[in-house]
Amino acid sequence: MDTILPAALVDAARRVVDANKAIGRRITVAESCTGGLVAAAITEIPGSSDVLEAGFVTYSNDAKLELLNVSPDILETFGAVSIAVAWNMAQSALEMSGADVAVAITGVAGPGGGTEKKPVGTVVFARAEKGADPGHVVADRKDFGDLGRGGVRLQAALCALELLLPSAEDEPA
Repeated sequence: MDTILPAALVDAARRVVDANKAIGRRITVAESCTGGLVAAAITEIPGSSDVLEAGFVTYSNDAKLELLNVSPDILETFGAVSIAVAWNMAQSALEMSGADVAVAITGVAGPGGGTEKKPVGTVVFARAEKGADPGHVVADRKDFGDLGRGGVRLQAALCALELLLPSAEDEPA
């Protein structure tokens, strides 16, 4: 396959497209530190238009506020790299796109921007699903370490793709 993306990323995207297509599920992504890498990987796969509804790249805090309606209070209180912001991003992307599932990614790719509490390599993920209890937060923080900017972004994209795979309860009986 003709691609500029790493094979592992394209393979993961292929699994996401095939698995979601098999159950008729539409997906969306809200990306910050990955800058559209997850959506780019998904769209490398022929037939991805049957699965991908939308992708939001909200790199700046202003974009998170304006394009995804992230709460200014949440952003100010917890910071952009937080479970609260990732969850807000995922919920908003789900609502705005009409997809069945949304994954959000926000983090510190480096080389700068890290702090003692959120060092370079810190990435937060959240998944929201249509019809799920919004009080049940599905989110996680990963500390990849300083793998270099490209390494952090690649690992973050791979984790996000994993979150887009249907779970056993999503599969038709």
